[in-house]
Amino acid sequence: MAYKEYRVISVVEGGLGTIFLGASGLPIKKMEASLNREAAGGWSVVFQVIEQKRFLLFWKRETIIITLGR
Repeated sequence: MAYKEYRVISVVEGGLGTIFLGASGLPIKKMEASLNREAAGGWSVVFQVIEQKRFLLFWKRETIIITLGR
């Protein structure tokens, strides 16, 4: 399917959980709210990827990057 426009959103894992617990989950409720808001505007998910980035000096934090199209 050919899309006329794209939008990229990112959802980042919490920083405090990463520091104190060593890892923390992606905020599912925040991601659901973002996707529901975009779906109401006619956007649909085209692609998603999870990447790990260094956080401060010793920790790694996950980010989910979601590409939407309509």
